[in-house]
Amino acid sequence: MIAEQWTEEHTQAVRAQLPTLDPPNLVHLNNAGCSIPSRSTLGAVQSYLEREATRGGYETFFAAEAELRRPYTALAALLGCHEDELAILSSATAAWQQVVYGLAWTWRPGDRVLTSVAEYGSNMIALLQLAKRTGVLIEVIPETEEGDIDLAALRGMLQPGGAAGRPPVLVSISHVPTSSGRVYDAAGVGALCRAAGVLFMLDACQSVGQMPLDVRAIDCDFLSATGRKYLRGPRGSGLLFCRRDALGLFEPGTVDNTGGIWTGAGEYALQPTAKRFEQYESSFAAKVGLGVAAEECVQLGIGRIWACIQQLAAALRAGLTALPGVTVHDRGALLCGLVSFSISGLTASEVQVALEQQHINVSVSRIGSTRFDFERRGLAEVLRASVHCYNTEEEMERFLAAVGELSKSVQH
Repeated sequence: MIAEQWTEEHTQAVRAQLPTLDPPNLVHLNNAGCSIPSRSTLGAVQSYLEREATRGGYETFFAAEAELRRPYTALAALLGCHEDELAILSSATAAWQQVVYGLAWTWRPGDRVLTSVAEYGSNMIALLQLAKRTGVLIEVIPETEEGDIDLAALRGMLQPGGAAGRPPVLVSISHVPTSSGRVYDAAGVGALCRAAGVLFMLDACQSVGQMPLDVRAIDCDFLSATGRKYLRGPRGSGLLFCRRDALGLFEPGTVDNTGGIWTGAGEYALQPTAKRFEQYESSFAAKVGLGVAAEECVQLGIGRIWACIQQLAAALRAGLTALPGVTVHDRGALLCGLVSFSISGLTASEVQVALEQQHINVSVSRIGSTRFDFERRGLAEVLRASVHCYNTEEEMERFLAAVGELSKSVQH
């Protein structure tokens, strides 16, 4: 029995709601990339698209008010925030950029932005572009030997510094790396940022839907995430949390007539809620599907989901570690459902293709997505096997057997 009362019956109930897999014996271990949705989520998206096609897009939108409210209600319950602190966007990147590019309008040359060793490539490229445009300085917070963010170092970095002698204008970190199962102490970072009066953005792409997250306990000002990963929502959906008292500090990176109101020939006003970050044109079908997926996550219980994922991932790490020629690359005080590994003598792509031929899905993380982290550890790529609560112990055994055979084939 898994802690928090996750049972075999829970697993079978979730699996019974999966769409028909192709092939039926597919083992999907790419949930950190894109999870498999429930039939209810898939059906909600399909139904909305069909209504748009048969009734008209605007007409369907105006008739779907309750469906389009669902993601706000469910995500507010999941994250411990108010509905008016949430915006639904097309991706986590779009959400993150609305905040960071908006804040950048106020940055001056010599201002400092702090980020993490595990920062994701898309975020880092954007920060580098903003550094070129604004003259802001990017500083990387060190990690401890155990692989967590170094809170002692961060405390010092939050003080005035740099050539201009200023405190940072933003701390922006990824909660879980794209390439490793370690989980940063986000609440520790939030407490230090709050005490120092520095804004804190958390990229929670790999953690929302996988583990309990309370934005009040974390003390973040902003949080971005995607729908397609552990939330099991549609591609093309993302979310942004913006704390109420941070709304008035800056304007979004871009504004249109959804986020703003044209109040006069030469003036405009912003929506009073986090809706100011949203865009007029989006996939409303994806938004409806995200609402269903988030509701299902709340109903299942994020604590139970997390306990199940941790147990499956621990078994996977133990099994991989025991295989000759296989190296598990995860380290940290807290590990999640993303398991990173490599096989000596085989490239990550070779392993991915060989497993796909056996109907097992994994993914590959390469240095361009996480350069600071990989350069520090001397890595160029790793394989990712990421579990969810619909995966089974039998699937773990099948995966480990397949990896073992691949490793054996190249060992001398």
